[in-house]
Amino acid sequence: RNFFTKRTKELKPAVQSAPGWKLFGKVPPRENLPKDSKIIQQEYEARTGRMCKPPPPPTRRKNIEFEPLSTTALILEDRPANLPAKSVEEALRHRQEYDEMVAEAKKREIKEAHKRKKIMRERFKQEENIASAMVIWVNEILPNWEGMRATRRVRELWWQGLPPSVRGKVWSLAVGNELNITPELYEIFLSRAKERWKSFSETSSENDIEDAGASVADREASLELIKLDISRTFPSLYIFQKGGPYHDLLHSVLGAYTCYRPDVGYVQGMSFIAAVLILNLEEADAFIAFANLLNKPCQLAFFRVDHSMMLKYFAAFEVFFEENLPKLFLHFKSYSLTPDIYLIDWIFTLYSKSLPLDLACRVWDVFCRDGEEFLFRTGLGILRLYEDILLQMDFIHIAQFLTKLPEDITSEKLFSCIAAIQMQNSNKKWAQVFASLMKDNKEGDKNHSPAPKS
Repeated sequence: RNFFTKRTKELKPAVQSAPGWKLFGKVPPRENLPKDSKIIQQEYEARTGRMCKPPPPPTRRKNIEFEPLSTTALILEDRPANLPAKSVEEALRHRQEYDEMVAEAKKREIKEAHKRKKIMRERFKQEENIASAMVIWVNEILPNWEGMRATRRVRELWWQGLPPSVRGKVWSLAVGNELNITPELYEIFLSRAKERWKSFSETSSENDIEDAGASVADREASLELIKLDISRTFPSLYIFQKGGPYHDLLHSVLGAYTCYRPDVGYVQGMSFIAAVLILNLEEADAFIAFANLLNKPCQLAFFRVDHSMMLKYFAAFEVFFEENLPKLFLHFKSYSLTPDIYLIDWIFTLYSKSLPLDLACRVWDVFCRDGEEFLFRTGLGILRLYEDILLQMDFIHIAQFLTKLPEDITSEKLFSCIAAIQMQNSNKKWAQVFASLMKDNKEGDKNHSPAPKS
């Protein structure tokens, strides 16, 4: 009899108003938080009239004060005594409907179980592939590195991703040590960095260094600025935050490099590169790989902010952009959206900030194999992956979307798009296109040079 309870008066939801006044002053407006890529896409669709699919209406009955253990079984309940009883036909129909609902629920449960089993099988298969690949790398490839690194078999195995246990070793060998840095040299520059830190802490506060650091002639003054960026490096991992196991290690590697190359100093983005190396290598080896990696022409051009060289890289990128994705290229051109808007962040951190860490490491794997060309090929792969979405966006939404890529991006989808990118233009490869741009620039400089005095 008490099955249908007395209805309670629904409360009206509180309406959020504009910032009002409190007792001691106006409520400060909320700060603009970084938007998720899906929110950016939905905002744009709402503005252009392309409405997003509305969420399904809630199925829960709000006026019932309790939730029964099985709402499906309510169909079998008899009506209260003050209402007419069910007929035999209606009771049979309800029983049939209930059986159908239970059967459908069982089907869904079986389907989900099969899906879980499939995921587990794929995971086991992936683990087996990694284990077998590790045996090949350890027993066959690494002992004969120089002779096997360029073979087709090794290159194909490399493309599939390096096993985590050998990743650091392969990166070190692939990057090389042209600078001939030794662990002893690292210790020397680390001790110099520690001396600088000590002198900074004795002479001025952190805020003073932050304000004046950019104008100090000696680029080693950027040692103190490193502290500001370490806490922003992979914040979700917490291992690089103050008190974390890798905080001091990251600080040491970056500080030693700043003393080793005062002409470069510390530049934002370096902390992500050093952090990835620290996760895969011992401290001294991470510093050696870090210094040699940043000495490559592309990284040196970006970290020294060599505008003329950066423009050449952007121009070469646009040549292959137009070749591979002509529709998207014209769409970007119509909004005057240039590569520097999104490429700088990708190149500065070698995608370690923009992509999930495991996926970024796989990009690093092939980057160590193919060199700078693969960095720009990866950028084109990302644009290809989201081409349909980007074609529907305007300048602001494209820039926001590419600055914060979706978190659900998978290695299979991205690498299939990267594989589809052809790095050839009029039978010219990346290196040839870049060399021709450099040649044209030199000839242009000669033509515009002032005439010699008589």
